Parts: sequence; C-alpha cells; structure tokens
Amino acid sequence: MTEKNRKEDRRIRYTKQVIKETFLKLLEKNSFSKITVTELCRMAEINRGTFYLHYYDMDDVLDDILNDMLSDTSSVMEHVLSQTCSPANCSYPFCDKIHSNDMFRYLLLDDTIFTRIIDKMADHKEHYITWLMSHSILTFEEAEAVFYFQMNGCLSINKLMTRNHCSDWKKIQRTIDAFIKAGLESFLIHDRG
Repeated sequence: MTEKNRKEDRRIRYTKQVIKETFLKLLEKNSFSKITVTELCRMAEINRGTFYLHYYDMDDVLDDILNDMLSDTSSVMEHVLSQTCSPANCSYPFCDKIHSNDMFRYLLLDDTIFTRIIDKMADHKEHYITWLMSHSILTFEEAEAVFYFQMNGCLSINKLMTRNHCSDWKKIQRTIDAFIKAGLESFLIHDRG
C-alpha cells in the first residue's frame, strides 16, 4: 500500500468516526427519527458532500454503529454455557460494551433503534438455533422462539438498567445469566455414558 493510500484510508476512517461520534452525541438529545444529515454535518463541521461520500443516509450511519457495537462479542452460547469462566468473572461483551460506553447506552433508549438492534442480532441467530437444536429436543420453531425471547429479554433488562442508572449491573447480570443457563440446561441432552 502506498503512502498516499494509507493517508486516504486514515482520513476515511477518521471522517467516518467523526460522523458516528456526532450521531451518537445528537442521539443524547434527539430521537433517531429527528436527527438530520444537515444537523449532523453542521455539528461535525463537515459538508453534505463529505457525508454522502461515506454514507448513503442516517440509516447507513446507524447500521455502521450497530455493526461496531456488535462486533467481537461472544455468542450467547459461549457466554451462558461456558465451562471455562466462573460466574464471578464471566461477562457478555455486548452488555459490557453498553455499560462501559455511555454513547452506546443512548442506542438502547430509542425505541426505533432498540428494534433495529434486535434485527441486527437476529442476523446471527442461525448459529444459536442450530447449536440449540443439535443439543436438545427442541424444534426449529421452539429454538427460534427461545432465541427471540432471550434477546428481547436481555435487551429490555439492559434498557431498564440503563434508564434506572443501575449501580450494580454485574449482580443483575449474574442473576439473569443463572436464570438463562438453568432454563437452557433443562432442554439440553446430556450424554449418560
């Protein structure tokens, strides 16, 4: 890669980061439906042409942010059923990301975005459903229902804890994890050999 290409890549990454950070700052005060390209450009101190070089519209910016938020998180199965981490220190990075980054918290508090998060998580449901079906007596429909029940419940708890400024998230998380694990374990087929 030439020096010119590296500088361009760095500028592109920087500009996209500024746009995403500005979007999240605007979300602190406005609902997603009220955020405009004009307002974002003014606050980010970029022109509309620059915005449209990187994003198609505000939905495209949101998708990029959600991809960032959901990247490198452990799967539900790895988290809840992991035999390698103790309940005291096992954490689900998605929840940790939300609770450690104030800007991500506002994504949960917007009902439109909340629904989009569920949809984004559902893009990765096949691994969960396949694993659950292959290790239990559940049908596809039952495994899919468990997936959506768990995702909606976990996100709703995160939303509630965020709205209420929960001071002991780890304790709540351990309680919910134990509940989920016990429920899933009741369906799993265990070798008796």
